[in-house]
Order: sequence, then structure tokens, then C-alpha cells
Amino acid sequence: MIKKYVLGGTAAVAGGALLWGAAPVAAATAGPAATGAVSAQAAPSTAAKKLMTAWTRGDRAAAAKVATPAAVTEMFSYAFRAPDKFLGCDGTACRFTHTGVRVPGGLNGVVMIVPGTKVTKVYRSRHITKPATVARHLYAAWTRNDRYRGLEVATTGAVKTVFRVRFDPRGVPYTFQGCSAEPKGYSCAYSYEGGGMFVHVRGSKTRGFYAHSVSYIAD
Repeated sequence: MIKKYVLGGTAAVAGGALLWGAAPVAAATAGPAATGAVSAQAAPSTAAKKLMTAWTRGDRAAAAKVATPAAVTEMFSYAFRAPDKFLGCDGTACRFTHTGVRVPGGLNGVVMIVPGTKVTKVYRSRHITKPATVARHLYAAWTRNDRYRGLEVATTGAVKTVFRVRFDPRGVPYTFQGCSAEPKGYSCAYSYEGGGMFVHVRGSKTRGFYAHSVSYIAD
């Protein structure tokens, strides 16, 4: 039996509680004329569900049949209990979320990228024990224009703020200045010519830290 963190405690993965029967809205409401389109979209969800099932059973061999080695490694690094609801696939992105527990960040579970018949990338909510790691992770996601990566450690609002402007690799350089305590958490700063960006981190070492919001100042 696999045990996963749930907000500082542990809980056994209960496969019977998973709501994976939920289908994407488009598939559930499509009429006979859309049958071909629905069938064509079935492959991503099939691989995603098989990988999730393999993880809950601790079966890496089964996981390797439906996912790349990197995706398997990411999935088996998930620190929380199994997400209990499958939200379906939006294009190649298939999402599993938690409805009964809270986990850090806006991803709220796992997103699998399935461009064909195999899962090639896994995004996951993360249990991070250092505020600075949260800030660096969010900044790295921004430099790669990868919103899912940002949501692994930050709220939807924080990600929306950071990604409001696209990162320019030819623009002014950002320098990480570290983190300092502030009311309710920590403020982690990046300085750049003309101003600074502050990642406001909340949470705890036990429950996991996450980026709650982001603010800026101008010199």
C-alpha cells in the first residue's frame, strides 16, 4: 500500500474513491455526428488514466508502457494522496484534481501532457519546504512561458500576475535577493534595473510553501 502526504499527515491511497469516470464536457454532450471526433480524442485520456492507475498501485512497469521515463519519474515523485477527480482532457492536457483535500498551488493535483498514445510530461502540485525554492520555481516557469509549471507552486492569481508580461530573454536581468519574513509568511525578492518583483510566500514546512501573490515596485 502506498502512503502519501496530506497536509502534513499521511493517508493511504484509496483507489475505490477515484472519480475517473467523469468525461470531458464535449465528449459527454456530443451527438452521433461527433462520434469520430470523440474517438480520436480518446487516446490522451486512456494513457493518462492508465498512468494514474499504475501510480496508485506502485507499478512502474505498467507506467512505463504508457509514459516516457521522465513522465514516470515525475508521477512517482508526487507527494500527496491520489487526486480523486478526473476533469478530462483539454487538447493534449489531461487533468486530475483533489476535491477532498487542499494541496499547495493552483494546479491542485496533476496535469499530464499526452500528444499521442503516451504521457510525455507530468505537472504536479509540489510539497516544497523552503520559500526560496518556491520563488525560484515560479520565476523559472515564467522564463519558459510555462503556466502549468508556475501553477505547481503558485496560486492562479499569482501566475496570472507574473505572466501578464511575457519574459524577454534580451531584457533587463533579474537578480534573486533572497527571502525575508513578513506578516503571514515570507517575501522573496528579485531586483532588476528600475524596480523589483516580490513573491509573497505562504504556508509552512509541514504543509508545504506556495506563492500566494506577486507584487512589483519601481525605483
